[in-house]
Amino acid sequence: MVTQADEKTEATTPRTPFHLLGGHETVQAITNRFYDLMETEPAYAELRAMHAPDLSRMRQSLAGFLAGWAGGPRDWFEQNPGKCMMSAHKPFVITKAVAGQWADAMKRAIADVAPEDAELAKSLGNILEEMALRMSNA
Repeated sequence: MVTQADEKTEATTPRTPFHLLGGHETVQAITNRFYDLMETEPAYAELRAMHAPDLSRMRQSLAGFLAGWAGGPRDWFEQNPGKCMMSAHKPFVITKAVAGQWADAMKRAIADVAPEDAELAKSLGNILEEMALRMSNA
């Protein structure tokens, strides 16, 4: 049974990927799964080696970026004026292989978290893969 409160919440919730995927909880779960895969799977060893030993700051940063990028709160962008993922990664040598590792780990993380809207989740993975591959500079 749908109540008036449910209808009002539906009417006021933006129809952005962020909200359609499940908001902060889902974005954080995807981010955590991504970094868990990066830390434990040998297939992502080269990618892991590019990051600091402690990934807690990165877990927070990526979740914030993804939230704002997908139409949620833009806190990450407000805290990092003039910065985007491309500029944040410009100082690093990123090979196609490493970009591919990032994309594969992210697509696996999205699939493992399995947001309710499977088509949207697949599209998100594909767009992020394209973004990662465009970051390759070596």
